[in-house]
Amino acid sequence: MLTVALPKGELLKNSIRLLQAVGLDFSAFLDAGNRQLQIVDASGKAKGLLVRGQDVPVYVEYGQAQLGIIGYDVLREKQPQVAHLVDLHFGGCRMSVAVKASSPYKSPLDLPAHGRVASKYVNCAREYFQSLDLPVEIVPLYGSVELGPITGMSEAIVDLVSTGRTLKENGLVEITTLYESTARLIAHPLSYRLNTGNLHQLVEDVRSHVLATV
Repeated sequence: MLTVALPKGELLKNSIRLLQAVGLDFSAFLDAGNRQLQIVDASGKAKGLLVRGQDVPVYVEYGQAQLGIIGYDVLREKQPQVAHLVDLHFGGCRMSVAVKASSPYKSPLDLPAHGRVASKYVNCAREYFQSLDLPVEIVPLYGSVELGPITGMSEAIVDLVSTGRTLKENGLVEITTLYESTARLIAHPLSYRLNTGNLHQLVEDVRSHVLATV
């Protein structure tokens, strides 16, 4: 039986809607009273796993799920050994550098050498500032990253931005974008190569549906 890892949170509703369009129904995950983390599609063809977003590529990489749906930001940060198959064109957001609106920094290169940058995306932040040849200290934060500059703990943050409202409400502004992120369909490489559970057909059905709706 094919297993699909689905992310809790903002991508879940669109992920389930997409899979419904290609014949897999995991809508029970959206029921308010649902506590199950694993359900079987009514057709009996596939099983859905409901997992934390950061864990989706882990389940796929280790073969517990043959398919998964997750944001490109997680793939960039974790760099798992998975096959990147389809850009699903939902869950759009961007990875940005932001600073206090009152600060003198108008671009990342204005930041002081050996200054601090707070981020939950430690690898992405480090890679970006290394590409600028600007030595900074990356401070790992996993809660409200915006507090870094507000409290003076960091000069800047690297974080995922959707509407920009949270930044604005906390007196922060974006000064550059590292990359754009959308939801992606990923697969366990060996399962995809071996066409486990007729995986190729399902992926083609997803690709066709996405192209028809973009």
